[in-house]
Amino acid sequence: MIAPSPGDSTPRDPSTLRVALAFAAVYLVWGSTYLAIRFAIETVPPFTMAAVRFLIAGALLYVWARLRGAARPSRREWRDALVVGGLLLLGGNGAVVWAEQWVASGLTALLVATVPLWMVLLDWLWAGAPRPGVWSWFGLLWGLFGVWLLVGTQGNGVLTGPALVGGIVVLAGALSWAWGSILSRSMQFPSGPGMSTSLQMLAGGTMLCGAGALSGEWSSWAPAGTSLKSILALGYLIVFGAMVGYAAYIWLLRVSTPGRVATYAYVNPVVALLLGWALADEPLSLRTLAAAFVILSAVVVLSRVSAPSRPRPR
Repeated sequence: MIAPSPGDSTPRDPSTLRVALAFAAVYLVWGSTYLAIRFAIETVPPFTMAAVRFLIAGALLYVWARLRGAARPSRREWRDALVVGGLLLLGGNGAVVWAEQWVASGLTALLVATVPLWMVLLDWLWAGAPRPGVWSWFGLLWGLFGVWLLVGTQGNGVLTGPALVGGIVVLAGALSWAWGSILSRSMQFPSGPGMSTSLQMLAGGTMLCGAGALSGEWSSWAPAGTSLKSILALGYLIVFGAMVGYAAYIWLLRVSTPGRVATYAYVNPVVALLLGWALADEPLSLRTLAAAFVILSAVVVLSRVSAPSRPRPR
C-alpha cells in the first residue's frame, strides 16, 4: 500500500494505526537502504543508479495515480516538484549515494543523523515554528550521542582524503534534505492519490540523470557488467525504498512535526546494525546495545514533546 503524498487529501485526524505504519516504513525500510545502496553501486554508477531508481518508481506512481483519476499536473505543480525533488533527491539522496563510494555506511548514517537538528532549526528560523524547548534539544543531542556510540562500534576512523570530501558532501545533503522537507509543506502539489510523490521522483530522477551524464558516468559504465546483486538491490530500492518509504515520509511531513518525522535518522542506523548481525554475522557488543537504547530513548523523548501539527493550508 502506498501512503498518500503531501498533495493528497489527508484526514484532519489520521488514525493511529495509519501513522504507525508510515513510521514503521520510514524507520525499518529506510534503515535497510544503506546496505542496498552499497550493493547497488558496486556495479552501477551512483547517480545513474539513483536516477533509474526514482524514474522507474515515479513513472509507476504516476500511472497508478492517473488510473485512480488524478488530474494532469499543472505547470505550477511541476515547478514546485522540481524545487522539492531537487532538494530531497538530487541534493539529499544524491549526496548519500555518491559519498558511499568512499564513506563507510555507518559513518554515513551518523552524518545523515544531523537531519533532525537541521529540520528543527530551519522550522524555527525560517518557517516560523516556536523556539525548540529544553527537552527537544535534549532529545536531539541525546540521539546524536547514541548514533556516535553506534558508529564507534564499527571501527570507523577519522575522515581523510576522499572520505573527508564525501563526509562534507553528506552533511550538505542532510541540510538539503531538511530544507526540502520544510519547504514541501508550503508548496502547491496535486491532490490526486500519489501524484505529488510521483512528480517529485520524476523531477529528482531527471536531475540525477543529468548529474550522471555531467559526471561522466555514462561513458565509463558498462551495463553488461552489472551484477545480479546490484540488480536485486536496485529493485528493492525502487519498490520499498522509493515507492513505500519515500511516499510514507512525504505523507508524514503533512500530519506530524519535522522533529518527530526526522527521528528516522536515529532509528535507521539501529536497523542497519541488526541487519548486519542477522545477515552478515556481525557481533552485537554491550556498547552497541547501549547505543541502541540511547537512540530509541531519544526517539521517545522527541515523540512526546513534539505534538502533531496540522497540514498548512494552501
